[in-house]
Amino acid sequence: MPPKALRARVRELMGRAQEDLRDLVAHRSVADPRQYPVEECESAAGLVARLFTEAGVPAMRLLDTPDGSKAVFGHLPAAPGFPTVLLYSHYDVQPPLDEPAWTTPVWTLTERADGRWYGRGAADCKGNIVMQLTALRALGDPARLGVGVKIVSEGAEEQSTGGLAALIRENPKLLYADTVLVCDTGNSAAGVPTTTTDLRGVVHATVAVRSLAGPVHSGSFGGPAPDPLNALIAMLATLHDAEGNTTVDGLDNSGRWQGAEYPVDRYRRDIGVRDGVRLAGDGSVADMLWARPALTVVGIDCPPVVGSAPAVLGEVTAKLNLRIPYGTEPDAAWEALRTHLTRAAPWGVEVETVRISSSRPFRARTDGPAYAQLTGALREAFGQEPTTAGQGGSIPTCDALQETFPDAEIALIGVEEPQCLIHAPDESVDPEEIERMALALALFLESAGGRP
Repeated sequence: MPPKALRARVRELMGRAQEDLRDLVAHRSVADPRQYPVEECESAAGLVARLFTEAGVPAMRLLDTPDGSKAVFGHLPAAPGFPTVLLYSHYDVQPPLDEPAWTTPVWTLTERADGRWYGRGAADCKGNIVMQLTALRALGDPARLGVGVKIVSEGAEEQSTGGLAALIRENPKLLYADTVLVCDTGNSAAGVPTTTTDLRGVVHATVAVRSLAGPVHSGSFGGPAPDPLNALIAMLATLHDAEGNTTVDGLDNSGRWQGAEYPVDRYRRDIGVRDGVRLAGDGSVADMLWARPALTVVGIDCPPVVGSAPAVLGEVTAKLNLRIPYGTEPDAAWEALRTHLTRAAPWGVEVETVRISSSRPFRARTDGPAYAQLTGALREAFGQEPTTAGQGGSIPTCDALQETFPDAEIALIGVEEPQCLIHAPDESVDPEEIERMALALALFLESAGGRP
């Protein structure tokens, strides 16, 4: 199909794309049974399977994975001599966090005056599922292309429990492909075609500090009592220096990013830095995001302000998120973090560190025929030269894909861009990004999906 006709067909399908996304967002598919019923994820998985069946991918089915989640899988076989392209996504989403902070309902796709579509998962990653569906529908009968298409949509990516990664390693033939398009990233800015070349790895961990058998009255005993919350605060304070650099003993924090820079003004605008507040660290924005470790305290278990009592606690726990750049192994990073926290503990308090999960950093190849065809498709769809970027986030499945299929070309694309506010209240997607990226994907598959 000529590019002009394909472009027109994608545009015609945007009404259907909005309907698909509305149906997907309505499923509260947070893969944590402590927060939402497992039936929400199972129902979302069933919907994804049905939608891809309607889009021309046969034999869609749900696969059990070792972490208990369901992966949605289907396969359109390749004609002789044609490559197979695996399209990855995930249908689970982050919890809404502070629901009152949302301007419109969390689980109802809402188009606002700015033209964006709002709702949890609208971009990450249900918007990418809709991008794939729209591309396949625009092609008509995908089987006519000769290119093989495999679909896999993960059910617990946001929980980092590794179900799909384990399935890939246990059954590599099932998901083998010549080219893998991981559709869970996006563009450096709306309208700027971007392929992601680097992903940081991650170590999720908790640190518990214990000093007393239980809470005691701060008026009667406070002073000499070794307060575990004070101890934890002191320990966490050693993980950054005065400039804001992450300072875990044994981890290099001086790396330099070799790719395109991330302009400071745009970064401040993208994340909403308040006037007068300085950025952390002594490197460039790109250095701090993609070339250096970054430690974030993502939660602390201690009494909230409302309802707290004047007491010295007996035990507190923090959850830590350590992002690591390419070239750093998760095991080494975990050992460095564990050792650092233990040594930083004051007063002989008991410290227990637990690694929840981890994944390795990822770097994509950019020298193969599929990558060349993909950049050409992006150029045609957006009308400008594509750029490359790193992503601060981590996609654990990429590690398993690269390890299991070392000869495959793996590229990362998607509809997410900074204004989407993924993982935060008021997540949204720009429908024009869905349209442009769907066109790019359709053009890529039309060009034989990486066939030399």
